[in-house]
Amino acid sequence: MNKVKVLKKSEPHFSLGESILVLLLMLIVMGFGVIGLKLSPEIPILVSIIIVIFWSKLKGFSWDQINDSFVVGIKNGIVPLFIFILIGALIGAWIISGIIPSLMVFGFHLISAQWFLPSVFIVCGLVGCMVGSTFTVVSTLGIAFMGIGITMGINPAMVAGAVLSGAIFGDKSSPLSATNNLSVAVVGADLMDHIKNLTFTTLPALVITFVIYLFIGHGNRSVSLSKIHVTEQVLTQHFSITFWAIIPILLLFICAWVKIPTVPTLLINITVSVIMYFFQSGSLNITNAANVILNGFVSHTGNHDVDALLSRGGISSMMSSMSLIFVALAFGGLLMHLGITDAVMKPASKHLNSDGKLILAAILACIGVNVFIGEQYLSVILPGNAFSKAFKKAGLAKVALSRVLEDGGTVINYLVPWGVAGVFITNTLNVPTAHYLPFVFFSILSPILSVFSGFTGIGIKHTNQKN
Repeated sequence: MNKVKVLKKSEPHFSLGESILVLLLMLIVMGFGVIGLKLSPEIPILVSIIIVIFWSKLKGFSWDQINDSFVVGIKNGIVPLFIFILIGALIGAWIISGIIPSLMVFGFHLISAQWFLPSVFIVCGLVGCMVGSTFTVVSTLGIAFMGIGITMGINPAMVAGAVLSGAIFGDKSSPLSATNNLSVAVVGADLMDHIKNLTFTTLPALVITFVIYLFIGHGNRSVSLSKIHVTEQVLTQHFSITFWAIIPILLLFICAWVKIPTVPTLLINITVSVIMYFFQSGSLNITNAANVILNGFVSHTGNHDVDALLSRGGISSMMSSMSLIFVALAFGGLLMHLGITDAVMKPASKHLNSDGKLILAAILACIGVNVFIGEQYLSVILPGNAFSKAFKKAGLAKVALSRVLEDGGTVINYLVPWGVAGVFITNTLNVPTAHYLPFVFFSILSPILSVFSGFTGIGIKHTNQKN
């Protein structure tokens, strides 16, 4: 009896050339749509999703595989999406209880207009070190500093850049940072060794950024002091300005140091802020508090500038951002689950014959994930997994890779208009990503200094060295 050999059909997959072509096409679509046509990023991303789905079907992928890709992508963003909802509620609660207005009034007295940008950078950096969360610093102190800066007549994009640079530095330097802990978990490094090794790029970036802010922020002598006095008077008349506003800020520090996760920390802070509002108003106006948490605070002071600054917050204010993040995560799931990102990153990691080239490739991979997938955690996880063997083969220590993941992954997501962090910053500070991007010097310098370190060998740890 003749035996018939049955050939097993191979699983569909994207080749290296096809994957590169797909990613380049996506970059063109999103760049032309967002920058060229000035469309909301959701539309170019949806167009990109359609293209990838069509191509995937031509390659033989099933609808189940495509649907599973969406689930994988969106699943990664469930916790960040919920945090966004809570931050929207927190902003509303901090305004109605007088916390943000109080910070603005105190800030008018404490911060010099001539040194405003470097002052904001340092303060946000110090708070970020203690809290370990860029999002928390931006959505609390960041809003207050934006109000002060705009009142002083300083370019909002510069203020946003200083706030964000300081917050990112603090996040990168804190043992409480979620991204620091994620980076060491991905590569299997020690947390404190990782933070210590980060200083080879973080400290130079800190110094250079501070000097730049000193240079571009000095000499705001054209500031209208009368406008500041008017704004302060309006805030004092319509809000409860009190030193008790420090309580929710202290709570952030306490929760961070006792390692309470972000979600319960925000819930505790919202609760305390609402209780403060009840005490200040002298009544248990639950309906008004609930409305502010859901729809945000609407300022009716009669002063246009103050009303524009403080009419914000609420869960509903985050919905447009969440829709963008939702489609971005779904798109990232397609690229990841169908093997498109792996097809590009893994071959590249096997043919790099020097520390400098290897670090440059890893940095570019981190930036690429941020641009094409738009998710901060994936910009750490995917390159970390893809380059771990190559770094080990090259004799590089685990902290060398974990630093690259921070320098090229974590800090760049804030500069991507359709990235999770970029969308959050734009929504929270009311400054488009493209406007504040040139002033986030810390994020711009971090990958450059990391690549410089790789090619010069400065600060590069090897497995035969002590960390």
